[in-house]
Amino acid sequence: MNRAIAADPRGDRPLVVVDLGGTWVRVSVSGRAPRTYRGPTPSVAGLPALLARLWRRWRLARGDVAALGVASRGIWTRGERQALARRLRRFAPRVIVISDVEAAYLAALGAVPGVLLLAGTGSIALGRDGRGRWIREGGLGPLLGDDGSAFSIGRAWLRSAAVPPARARRVATAPDAVARVAALAPAVLRRARRGDRTARRVVREAQQALATLAGRTARALRLRPPVTLSWAGGLLANAAFRAGVWRRLRRRGLRVRPVRPRAAAAAPSAWRSLLGPGG
Repeated sequence: MNRAIAADPRGDRPLVVVDLGGTWVRVSVSGRAPRTYRGPTPSVAGLPALLARLWRRWRLARGDVAALGVASRGIWTRGERQALARRLRRFAPRVIVISDVEAAYLAALGAVPGVLLLAGTGSIALGRDGRGRWIREGGLGPLLGDDGSAFSIGRAWLRSAAVPPARARRVATAPDAVARVAALAPAVLRRARRGDRTARRVVREAQQALATLAGRTARALRLRPPVTLSWAGGLLANAAFRAGVWRRLRRRGLRVRPVRPRAAAAAPSAWRSLLGPGG
């Protein structure tokens, strides 16, 4: 994912943006001395400790930062957002917390009505109509959802006859099982391109599942065709896989207009509408 740094709207103090995903966390600092960090994702509860380490490493104090924007997985309700923002106020005078998929939508499409399809470790579709109404499909995690995600591809592959049961058991019982299962997806996609029948079936099923998420979202909002559609997440960064999802949507009778994301959720430039001219 692109982690481009934008100029600080205030000109003096930088903005800091955190993209807390299912596998990776990305932290970007704007301004005259831009910095970036990418590493294994902590839990939401572990984010303050990570930021404390980065603030020490980068020699930042609370007053040095104009604002902190956090796009986090597992954050939906107002109460969840406010609780995390309170825990992070020691890092910046202004803190805004939104869900990772909302940040991805705003970065990709801004205020344009349409659908954002996100598929990485997990999967979700988020739609917005012309009145600013939001609807989501999926995003229920590996136990109840994440259909079409990298995790679902890895799980289907491990369940197939192509993988010895002993190996599948080792992956499934690892402490970081979800990340390890999701990490199998790129290899499955490569096998599918080489013609492996089992891999091709797994990939087709994932593409169909993602098309279902996007189609349900567009129809629930009654978006006029062609529906503006953008994407986020490591799985949909694969152009061939992504094209297969669009084909399945069109076969379902939904006319779509795929548009490349304008920016990444971790780019400070994507947060200007939320953080405002004051930071």
